[in-house]
Amino acid sequence: MCRGDVIALLGTRRRLRRMFQGLGFALAVITGFISTNATAQEYPSRRVTVIVGAPAGGVTDLVSRIVSEFLQEKLGQPFVVENITGANTTLGAIQVARAEPDGYILLMNPSIFVITPMLTSVPYDVVKDFTPISNFGTIPLAFGVYPGVQAKTVKEFVALAKADPDKLSWGSEGIGAAGYMAAAQLQHEAGFKLLIVPYKGTTPALADLLAGRVSAMISPMGNLTPQFSAGTVRPLAVTSKSRMSSLPDVPTMAEAGYPAVEGGSWFAAWGPKHMPQNVVDILNREISEAMKTSSVIDRFASLGVIPVGSSSSDFAVFQESEIAKNRKIIKDANISIGN
Repeated sequence: MCRGDVIALLGTRRRLRRMFQGLGFALAVITGFISTNATAQEYPSRRVTVIVGAPAGGVTDLVSRIVSEFLQEKLGQPFVVENITGANTTLGAIQVARAEPDGYILLMNPSIFVITPMLTSVPYDVVKDFTPISNFGTIPLAFGVYPGVQAKTVKEFVALAKADPDKLSWGSEGIGAAGYMAAAQLQHEAGFKLLIVPYKGTTPALADLLAGRVSAMISPMGNLTPQFSAGTVRPLAVTSKSRMSSLPDVPTMAEAGYPAVEGGSWFAAWGPKHMPQNVVDILNREISEAMKTSSVIDRFASLGVIPVGSSSSDFAVFQESEIAKNRKIIKDANISIGN
């Protein structure tokens, strides 16, 4: 074989080697795409546990079950709610923070979840240790008093509280709960201070309000509207921007003279940090679809909940804004564990 033939043969070999390398790279890309797509199609392939940090029967539990039932129906696998209560929703959150980030253990919690770490030490960071999936609903708060309290307006309640603070007290679902924060903010704005009694959830707090063991309560509307209808609790105000259609005769806090006390509780889904993006996208897509479905909208409305269904990125931004807002309330009202 002459020198020219050898050189040509070597060139051919190099070209073949480059061609096969290119084919190998293309095959790897295609295989990765197929694998990712298969994973997306396969999730979920088994039971998903949904940890809820609130007791059964309250609004948080009910909205979480509504969303979980929708996900189960749409995705074809059980989404089983497990109530793990205590320590202002932190016990359940700890389990999720330590779980495998594969989408088979999720957390559904109310807004107290992002507030508690500003009031006490917890073994996780809300922003760094969890993957935000969707803020799926919000609910205005209602301010109600035991019928034995001689106040029919917020102004009258404030006057009573200033005149004899030892005779009145608040009940709340826990330190850092939306109602607790609203009560503390009202006290700061109006210049009075009452004992705020934190309970482990809505049920025991409401039981003591109905019995007159506490005087007043600010809580998500769904917890108090049945009591308003029954006459067992007297409504004074709501924290929404405008009056609620279900309580047309009840003024807003702004109408009552305290516009800063506005907002409500919200409910959201998180997973452990580093969840695969395709799994987050599946869950977010289906939760967003749920918030546009008439059956879910109607069930939420019966609880006073307004559907949201935000994207993961929008929810992350909203979460940061809520943390900043509540950090200011905590500072202004000098709230701490034990206050």
